Amino acid sequence: MKYVGAHVSASGGVFNAPINATAIGAKAFALFTKNQRQWAAKELDTKTIDKWFEELEKSQIQPKHILPHDSYLINLGHPEEDKRQKSLESFIHELQRCETLKLDRLNFHPGSHLRKISEEQCLDRIALSMNQAIDATNDVKLIIENTAGQGSNLGYKFEHLAYIIDKIEDKSRVGVCIDTCHMFTAGYDIRTREAYDKTWAEFDNIVGRKYLMGMHLNDSKPELGSKVDRHDSLGKGKIGWDAFEFIMNDDRMDDIPMVLETIDEEIWAEEIANLYKLVK
Repeated sequence: MKYVGAHVSASGGVFNAPINATAIGAKAFALFTKNQRQWAAKELDTKTIDKWFEELEKSQIQPKHILPHDSYLINLGHPEEDKRQKSLESFIHELQRCETLKLDRLNFHPGSHLRKISEEQCLDRIALSMNQAIDATNDVKLIIENTAGQGSNLGYKFEHLAYIIDKIEDKSRVGVCIDTCHMFTAGYDIRTREAYDKTWAEFDNIVGRKYLMGMHLNDSKPELGSKVDRHDSLGKGKIGWDAFEFIMNDDRMDDIPMVLETIDEEIWAEEIANLYKLVK
């Protein structure tokens, strides 16, 4: 079974996320557990935590179908050690917030070399940061999101993801989230049956399907291989509906959070309903 939702607002308190998810007919959702554009965050108080569990129970959405996202400021592969450490401390804090909310995974962008170190050095720093974060926390899985390859961001090749995973000591604590827009603009075509099967066969061979623990369902404004990260509403971009029909009928994507980050939240409910209509 597929569990589709959207990255909903948690403004006013994390407990608003399940409320907002329910309002659009979601069976999964993503959220930021703190302000994604600030380093500091107020600790979650008892009242907020209690209300979170109350609203989550009402929503009937399971924790394994929730895909929290970390702060955009974090760069686990930062070439400057003091800034890598700052990112690592913030990342550990986000993992601890997930622990408090009984969430079993945290989605993050791997990191950027900022054109100051090599790709390999940056990937090594990302893996080091992840191992240190795993050692400092319990249970929560670190879910690496593939990127579009814009700027100096790494993670746009399946080989990058595999390289990082290979260096993780406790592989039970690591997974991957595939963003369809990022996948497409990084050069992986999924628009036809043949292209879709070829791309996912590559993923299976290089990364391993067992590591797929979340998806972001987005169409793409830019062309295939453009390495530009600009999402579009489903069916309105360069990917088109066929790819999403393939996904919705691929049982390898069962039982993971599948989250919209499309550009018009006013039509999220419609997009979710339309995705479920694709199931044969």
